[in-house]
Amino acid sequence: MSTKTAKATIYKIRLQKNDNVIVLAGKYKGKTGKVVATHPSLNKVTVEGVNIIKKHQKPNKEHPQGAILEITKPIWVSKVAIVDPATKKAARIGYVVNKEGKKVRVFVGTGKEIK
Repeated sequence: MSTKTAKATIYKIRLQKNDNVIVLAGKYKGKTGKVVATHPSLNKVTVEGVNIIKKHQKPNKEHPQGAILEITKPIWVSKVAIVDPATKKAARIGYVVNKEGKKVRVFVGTGKEIK
């Protein structure tokens, strides 16, 4: 018998917290929202107001009657794209080294720096 250990892959996610993104595919296609959290080990991002599920909570001290909680679940990073504020459309992210020697994120189409 061989024992394989699963090695956790850390994915490079170009999106950051508070980026304004648009959903490209799935049930929430066309919706926009802010990135609440990134999950590099899962290759997912959590977007505000997207992929909301209802979780049934058993009675506990916090909820004596039980509850139905609305939770925002992560979505695959390939299904979202950053919104270019100039065009209001989905854009790709590239990297450029600026005059100070710092690596900065830019919109590939326009070449403008992402704030």
